[in-house]
Amino acid sequence: MTPDDILLKDLSDTGILRLTLNDVARRNALSEAMLEALGAAFAAAGQDPAVRVVVLAAHGPAFCAGHDLKEMTAGRAAEDGGRAYFTRVMAMCSGVMQGIVTCPKPVIAEVTGVATAAGCQLVASCDLALAAESARFSTPGVHIGLFCSTPMVALSRNVSNKHAMEMLLTGDMTSAARAAEIGLVNRAVPDDDLQAAVREMALKVASKSSMTLATGKRAFYAQREMPLAEAYDHASAVMVENMLALDAREGIGAFIEKRAPLWQDA
Repeated sequence: MTPDDILLKDLSDTGILRLTLNDVARRNALSEAMLEALGAAFAAAGQDPAVRVVVLAAHGPAFCAGHDLKEMTAGRAAEDGGRAYFTRVMAMCSGVMQGIVTCPKPVIAEVTGVATAAGCQLVASCDLALAAESARFSTPGVHIGLFCSTPMVALSRNVSNKHAMEMLLTGDMTSAARAAEIGLVNRAVPDDDLQAAVREMALKVASKSSMTLATGKRAFYAQREMPLAEAYDHASAVMVENMLALDAREGIGAFIEKRAPLWQDA
């Protein structure tokens, strides 16, 4: 399959870019080809002014099964036992996850089926996530002697330490309802209502100034890693620059004048 086959792209006239994992035979595994396709898609979305929100969805019974273990096993045939290959693949995967976070456009995961290992990491890396009630999540590496260390990074930044460690140490499946309780997803909705719920959320986000959203997303992830005082200093500086932007002037004026704002995305 070509990159265009394994990752489908559809941009609506409302600015919602729908990326759909479509390597159903491999349970939408994060193969090298899929990682390359995702990395390129998020990079392009970040630069495209027509894209206001990205929705990440999937075809088939698995949202994403994580790394392609057959592909990874084949990498062991190298003289170094696969060290260089594994290092490269982990770097590719980490780059994709960070690319979602650094993409200036909000990213919403629409989760159906199972999201396991790096597939769970993919969900946790998105800004927002809605899951079908039948969806399931796990970090099952402990079952095969491989701790889910890289999925742990995104997981531990979304849920509390105890909940993250429970998933990582047991490898048990977590229901969509439980995933919502612990903060891995925003909420679980009936399967038949999932696409409509995601679309409603995406349209709501897409209606905002893209400049404001990009500013806020960048600041959110930056301040999260800072000590409290530093975080406030950073956020205050961001707020000042944001106040001087055209869309802040327009938005505040529209609020005072009781009219809809006309965004310039600047």
